Amino acid sequence: MRSEVDVVVIGAGPAGMAAAVAAAGAGAGVVVLDEQVEPGGQIYRAIESVERNRPADLSFLGDAYVHGSTVAGAFRAVRTDYRPASTVWQVGDLGKGKRRDVVYSRNGAAETLSVKHLVIATGALERPVPIPGWTLPGVMTVGAVQSALKTSGIYPTGNLVLAGSGPLMLQLAVQLITAHVPIAAIVDTTPPGGLSRAFFHLPRALAAGETLLKGWRMLRTVNRSGVPIYRGASHLQAHGSKQTRGEKVTSLSFRSQGTDYAIDADVVALHEGVTPNTQLTRLLQAEHRWDDRQRCFHPLTNQWGETSEPGVYVAGDGGGIAGSLAAERSGMITGLAVAQSLGLLAEAARDFISEEQRMRRFIDLSIRPFLDSYYPAPNWIGKVGDDVILCRCEEVTAGQLRAAMAHGCSGPNQAKSFLRCGMGACQGRMCAASVTEVMAATSGATPDAVGSFRIRPPIKPVTLAEVAALEQGVL
Repeated sequence: MRSEVDVVVIGAGPAGMAAAVAAAGAGAGVVVLDEQVEPGGQIYRAIESVERNRPADLSFLGDAYVHGSTVAGAFRAVRTDYRPASTVWQVGDLGKGKRRDVVYSRNGAAETLSVKHLVIATGALERPVPIPGWTLPGVMTVGAVQSALKTSGIYPTGNLVLAGSGPLMLQLAVQLITAHVPIAAIVDTTPPGGLSRAFFHLPRALAAGETLLKGWRMLRTVNRSGVPIYRGASHLQAHGSKQTRGEKVTSLSFRSQGTDYAIDADVVALHEGVTPNTQLTRLLQAEHRWDDRQRCFHPLTNQWGETSEPGVYVAGDGGGIAGSLAAERSGMITGLAVAQSLGLLAEAARDFISEEQRMRRFIDLSIRPFLDSYYPAPNWIGKVGDDVILCRCEEVTAGQLRAAMAHGCSGPNQAKSFLRCGMGACQGRMCAASVTEVMAATSGATPDAVGSFRIRPPIKPVTLAEVAALEQGVL
């Protein structure tokens, strides 16, 4: 079944909801496709359910999370065709009538939408943290722990160790502390000298004074909590042992300020920042560039969020990590641009309305250089040991990748042929960044020169029945 629509927004996080509000408010026919069952994205995950069923949890989830209720409320108030629990797995090239097909599955059935304008608001992914033992049961990500806390109010039991760096780990630590959830230890991998690195950016960051104050209060909460904190940690390694039901993590070893430690752990939550989710923009072969500061690829966009592919826009962190408030402003700006392209809004009106959003986004972004300097992206991933697994799906190690390079493997896409890395169920989401880092460090080339995986459809697992039921030619 194929339907024609003006606009498809993929993702109902802050950027996707804001883009839908702006475009639909101008009279566009907007379909919003989102994998979750309620709007909110990762940052505001399950906000409506929490407000409805677990309002007491809002006290420890925090004001930033509560703001999602306002964003979701504005989204619900406009007329859009919102389709939750929808997984997009293919987007086609530009075809007749300057339209492209968007293929998605919902409730076990696949459908196709023929769209004029596509807004990709799929946000960010947690950066893979390939340390020895990171594939052991019991080792997870900080984002996964936080998602469980938001969605169901559940949390890990036993010795929980948070290990890594970045605002998200700090936020989770504060949420757990406020909720009186025990944390065995915080292993902070932030390099020493954070204030010295970030001091140059402090004058601009003062424009976002409220955010700075919020961060200071979170640091104070953690420091006063009594949770053991190991700063400047490096050489992390998760260790496991055989249990009744198989092997699981039992401890985490690391080096902190010149001393080696090993602490018992039932759950280890890793985090080293987030990177843009570029699966769809890669699928469409939009132009991408490597960001040295955030150590990630992002699609190139113009001031309205349009990529090098006509009619394809990116809003929010999928275009570069900027935070939820800036993502909301970006979504609004992109939604206005789409409405103008459809002839529903005069160019002068678009420019006038978007100017306020640009000013607010400028203020929201004032904190970003400070944070990126204080919590620099890890530079050690390209140098991990040969026995460390990079591709979890196919169990490909860094050593196997380096050996393939020695035999003529020149890039990530050739590595697929040599080793199958990036060909598993996650389609490279859990290894693409690490493969690029290792190949760049080994060859001495820049990450831009090395490149990343070429993405093929379907980008998410689908059944043969779903594929067979579609019209011919969607893949």
